[in-house]
Amino acid sequence: MTTLATPATPAARRAWLTDLPVLLVAVVWGASYLAAKGITTTHTVIAVLVLRFAVVLPALVVAGLRGLRALTGAQWRGAAVLGLILSGIFLLETYGVVHTSATNAGLIISLTMIFTPLAEAAVTRKRPPGAFLAAAGLSVLGVVLLTQGGGFTRPSLGDGLILLAALARTVHVLAMSRIKAVQDADALPLTTVQLGSAVAVFAVLAAAGTGETPWSVAADFGAREWAGLLFLSVFCTLLAFFVQMWAVRETSPSRVSLLLGTEPLWAAAVGIALGGERLGVVGLVGGVLVLVGTSWGRGAR
Repeated sequence: MTTLATPATPAARRAWLTDLPVLLVAVVWGASYLAAKGITTTHTVIAVLVLRFAVVLPALVVAGLRGLRALTGAQWRGAAVLGLILSGIFLLETYGVVHTSATNAGLIISLTMIFTPLAEAAVTRKRPPGAFLAAAGLSVLGVVLLTQGGGFTRPSLGDGLILLAALARTVHVLAMSRIKAVQDADALPLTTVQLGSAVAVFAVLAAAGTGETPWSVAADFGAREWAGLLFLSVFCTLLAFFVQMWAVRETSPSRVSLLLGTEPLWAAAVGIALGGERLGVVGLVGGVLVLVGTSWGRGAR
């Protein structure tokens, strides 16, 4: 007996058309670790960060000019504080990925999904559910195994920096929820001020002689490096931001968050398929535990 497939409803098709761009954002974010690793060295981190955000900042300023004019002084100050935290996140992530694999970076950074509810529980003095604590423990165990992919050795400097970046992302999320002035601000000008503040920090560090200068790095870039930089700037920053803003309005923050939560899976896939990285048996088990723990933790909150 043959069964005919039920045609997709218009609502299901609309949901798929909304989900697909968000899923693509998760894919490009997962690929961003390998892209950053491919164009950055210890001496060019600051310069690459200046170039990456200087490319997209003018477009954000033009798009959000009206919103920028509408921001109050308190909102400007609050967004600037968030931008300082954001600069720390990008510094830790970029220095970290130079010293570890793109696969490790993508999986370790996913611990933000565990750290944030734990930090929020500590601030509000509300004990999280037991299932969430178990998921957190599973994720931490996964990270320990992940960093021992080639056998039990001391975790690398890069692993530690990415772990600090995950903690910094947690601080950023908590700050956004607790700085009252920014809670009513439009997302576009708020993000523009944050990125502008971060670029200012990178520019000061570059002027202070921290590594190579942005113009010398830009002059040395070939076609492959410029392609990597534009990928990070246009796809991983500018388009990703606009897709998120559009998708949250079309669907729900929870649905967007769930789709973006697949980022570490794509980071591992890209690192292994394109970067030639290998986890080893212990590392593979650790990566699976991180993915299972973070997924379980999102559902148990």
